[in-house]
Amino acid sequence: RSEWLDGGAGGAVCAELRTLGGIVEGRRPPEIEIERKFLLSGLPPHALTCSSEEIEQGWLPGKQLVERLRHVRSGEGDAWYRTVKSGQGIQRIEIEEATPRELFEALWPLTQGCRVQKRRYLVPEGTAIWELDQFLDRELVLAEIELPAAETRVEVPGWLAEYVVREVTEEPEYVNRALAR
Repeated sequence: RSEWLDGGAGGAVCAELRTLGGIVEGRRPPEIEIERKFLLSGLPPHALTCSSEEIEQGWLPGKQLVERLRHVRSGEGDAWYRTVKSGQGIQRIEIEEATPRELFEALWPLTQGCRVQKRRYLVPEGTAIWELDQFLDRELVLAEIELPAAETRVEVPGWLAEYVVREVTEEPEYVNRALAR
């Protein structure tokens, strides 16, 4: 006991633990994505009046760690991202970061057979933005809206309401990875 406490070893260990504790406390918590998703019968004409972007997404092989690569083409240029998501339903963890084009291109071949292509229309409605995804390789249109909290009530705007078939937030077959080919 005297060697441990008086000899300084205990103090050094405690200092290391305090340092590690500070690192853990300072670590940013994972991002939480809260969204609701709706199956549409077609693309509402109102969406065509809004800005859009073309998106190519592919998933790297993996069972426990599911990583998505995304290439976005918009009027602002091209951007590349890596994303890890966890969970299902209305609230999930989503960690995304921009990635260099070179890294994206090196990893992209690994996504063969597990990709989607879509045109995303960004439709402002009040303080929210509806994202309408028109898939380019099949007849499918989905609408998503991100929410500040899981219990937030969603009012479907008039321009969208007549196109809503049903909500599919809790249906795993409408998750993009499940739609990938």
